[in-house]
Amino acid sequence: MGFFHLLFVENRVFKAALIAWLLAQGLKGIFVFIKNKRFNFERFVGPGGMPSSHSAFVSSIIVGIGLSEGWDQPITALAIVFGLIVMYDAAGVRYNAGKQAEILNKIVDDIYHGGKVREDRLKELLGHTPVEVFAGALLGAVVSLLLV
Repeated sequence: MGFFHLLFVENRVFKAALIAWLLAQGLKGIFVFIKNKRFNFERFVGPGGMPSSHSAFVSSIIVGIGLSEGWDQPITALAIVFGLIVMYDAAGVRYNAGKQAEILNKIVDDIYHGGKVREDRLKELLGHTPVEVFAGALLGAVVSLLLV
């Protein structure tokens, strides 16, 4: 059997993680549509927002590996550490980078409001609140519990 067949068809842990990621990305788009009453394609593929697809992806991998390989195995510990780093980054570093971009964009608006100077806006929605990370992690764990 080929590599892609083994990874995408036979590997239950990877399939569950992909499904968790897709569900989280889809939910982001749906939540924004409900809130704003308009379709925004970027919310289906972009970073940030509720729930965190990064957290859904890695927590699904953690639970899937724990269930299939055993919670006392070194590979499970590796998955947990990897997942915690990803979730910390999503809620910490990337969230704060987005807040800084928001402030810098306001400064640019104030200084160059006349429109004579080209202003390149920074992407503001980069990271997640702790609630968004938790919701993504819970989604990913549930998907793996159901599919692995």
